Amino acid sequence: MGLAAGRSRLPSCVSHAFLVVAGLFILASIPCEAQLSSSFYDNACPNALTTIRTAIRTAVSRERRMAASLIRLHFHDCFVQGCDASILLDDSATIQSEKNAPNNNNSVRGYEVIDNVKSQVESICPGVVSCADILAVAARDASVAVGGPTWTLKLGRRDSTTSGLSQAAANLPTFRDGLDRLISLFSTKGLSARDMVALSGSHTIGQARCLTFRDRIYDNGTNIDSGFASTRRRRCPVDNGNGDDNLAALDLVTPNSFDNNYFKNLIQRKGLLQSDQVLFNGGSTDSIVTEYSKSPSTFSSDFAAAMVKMGDIEPLLGSAGEIRKYCNIVN
Repeated sequence: MGLAAGRSRLPSCVSHAFLVVAGLFILASIPCEAQLSSSFYDNACPNALTTIRTAIRTAVSRERRMAASLIRLHFHDCFVQGCDASILLDDSATIQSEKNAPNNNNSVRGYEVIDNVKSQVESICPGVVSCADILAVAARDASVAVGGPTWTLKLGRRDSTTSGLSQAAANLPTFRDGLDRLISLFSTKGLSARDMVALSGSHTIGQARCLTFRDRIYDNGTNIDSGFASTRRRRCPVDNGNGDDNLAALDLVTPNSFDNNYFKNLIQRKGLLQSDQVLFNGGSTDSIVTEYSKSPSTFSSDFAAAMVKMGDIEPLLGSAGEIRKYCNIVN
């Protein structure tokens, strides 16, 4: 039988092909959202991670404390307008530097290490690797350098062209914070109470200034071991302004090794900072502290997972921001 006049029918294979092509066209027209990826630099700068790792190992071998400083630097960056290296920007005509925030000034350190790493990476791959990614990689490699866990990094962050000085005071925790305040701060960044306790475990390394723990060791509270307080008073005079910058290890037992002694210290009421001891003081996080004190492997795995989550906080992706040539100034 013939077809009705004026009508034709395409073979099924042709119509099917047309639908496939049309479908591909529609998919191609949908914008592809940039994402962080563990393989981001595999082709663009294959030696980037090795270069960073070598530089961080060298820095930590020169000064063991630098490992804690680099982990903290990444943390303080991510908590203020996301993981965008805004903390590295110096004051300028258009920038009010986060370095001057109360929680950063004369406290956060490691800037020169990051500048050195950036210089080395720029020499092999100009304009490719962001300062924000260098901060993330440096924190991971610093952990490994002192016996801590490693984790698979997602990369592809870009650098901000703005600073968040006004946000720093509101978004960064302080040494006087109570448990509810800490849980709330971390929650606003998408981090759970368990993440917060795990990340606080980075205080298993590093040091704190007398200014930050003076009140705790002199207030004769019930949540501090008297012998521990007495020991800390030797290097931290009672009067404000006297010995403010004297340093004490956050973990008195193994101050240069990444382990779970920090949590054992808390159970013995030997947390150096008020914001440490509140994690074990009859509150909702006591059980997490107890768990980590008994299982170093659980702490290590949770710390690594929490660092990955923290690194996901509001990154600049795709064409947002820029890749700075020098970490302390915008291009």
